[in-house]
Amino acid sequence: MFEKILIADRGAAAVRIARTCERLAVATAAVYGEAEREATHVEACDEAFPIAGSTANPDPETVAAIVQAAIHCGAQAVYPGYGPLGRDADFARSVAEAGLVYVGPSPESLASLGDRLGARSLATRAGVRSLAASSKPVTDTPEAYDLAEQLGYPVAVKGLTAVAGHEPIRCDEPEELGPALERARERALQGSGDGRLYLESYVELPRLLEVQLLCDSRGGCIALGEIETSLRRGTRRLLDESPAPALGSLVQSELKRGILWDSAIRVAREAKLHGLASAEFIMNRSGQLFFTRMRPQLQASHPITEMCTGTDLVELQLRVAAGEAIPEEVQRIQPTGHAIGARVYAEDPARDFAASEGSIETLRWPLMAPGALRVESGEKAPSEHRLEDEALLSVVASRGQTRHQALLGLDRVLAEAAIAPLATNLRFLRRMLADESYRAGQYDVELCARVLSTPDRTAPRREPTAPRTAEATGSPSRRPPPRAKR
Repeated sequence: MFEKILIADRGAAAVRIARTCERLAVATAAVYGEAEREATHVEACDEAFPIAGSTANPDPETVAAIVQAAIHCGAQAVYPGYGPLGRDADFARSVAEAGLVYVGPSPESLASLGDRLGARSLATRAGVRSLAASSKPVTDTPEAYDLAEQLGYPVAVKGLTAVAGHEPIRCDEPEELGPALERARERALQGSGDGRLYLESYVELPRLLEVQLLCDSRGGCIALGEIETSLRRGTRRLLDESPAPALGSLVQSELKRGILWDSAIRVAREAKLHGLASAEFIMNRSGQLFFTRMRPQLQASHPITEMCTGTDLVELQLRVAAGEAIPEEVQRIQPTGHAIGARVYAEDPARDFAASEGSIETLRWPLMAPGALRVESGEKAPSEHRLEDEALLSVVASRGQTRHQALLGLDRVLAEAAIAPLATNLRFLRRMLADESYRAGQYDVELCARVLSTPDRTAPRREPTAPRTAEATGSPSRRPPPRAKR
């Protein structure tokens, strides 16, 4: 095990990693930009170093500063966390060239997975099915028309780089394709600087799944359960849960689950992955599964995997990064119970989910039985949240023996939680939990849009602005007279 690591992330991710390191007696160093001097991750680590820029939007100068900070403090490894550095092949290469251990896959694996078509190629070689798509980037509009006709409408226009972070644009007919290509190229350039695009068959009302994987450097690779991630608004995930209700509704669900896990492992081995990764799949209405991409890092949804498996994924990732094999007891683990995770964002549903900023004077989470509740947060009170800060404030996870128990527990947590006066989506998350389709486990990626199109019956009743007294109403008060004191 390492004696000291540098955590190249901020917020909840860095605080989470530091907590495991403290338990393992591994010293930690943090990095922070000028505006992050008082951040919680700075307090959570043993020491901290200022850098130019921020790990949220790293540029070459920021990357160089992080590597130099790791060398200066005597760290043996760099843990990239949830953020963009966990997917950056150039950053992983810079860390390795400095003689340090990058806690994650090799630069070569990261490069192969950062390209969506490259990831599809890996899946094909592993014998895992992907959606029909163009085999190369689309270079001009006439070519795109030909490809779309071959695939059949509707088609999805996607950025080639997996980190672009934008929804695919749907085209139902040829007249929509030209404008869609222009919009998609602009989004891709803004998101990743790579404007290359490709076309893929569009799936109506899909459900989205991911498999949590752990791989070591000795050829070991295991699945630690699957997570359903269908409930989202745009690309912003709202509720994640494990095991996936999408599989539970299928005939021979356990057989389907085994196929899903095996497919994820085969792609991971083909990519020569090392460490944690999440293999993402899309499921159509017929129950067919298609590989879409691999996220080669610790995910914000990891608490629900840990709650169902009784593992510490950060510890396991550190151990395999240090050259250890996956422990035999971990290889035998089978997930139990049900866990649901909610993502709390700094956004205002009353203003079309506009990003919110302001002070956090109150920050409160209710107490629950050990093992029933997890809160991963990088926030504190009092503090100020700025627009440039990460929108994800906290991940709150509830576990029960059944899905119903986990759902009721999470609803109670969200009802009793308080983050104020900063505007958040706490109440909107409860609105999603209350939806009948969600409670039945019969939902898809369009559920959020359907809920938003219906009146909000959970809105609190408006209280009168003035007390209804005799003076205010013009009628005599019916309040009984006070009792005489004995």
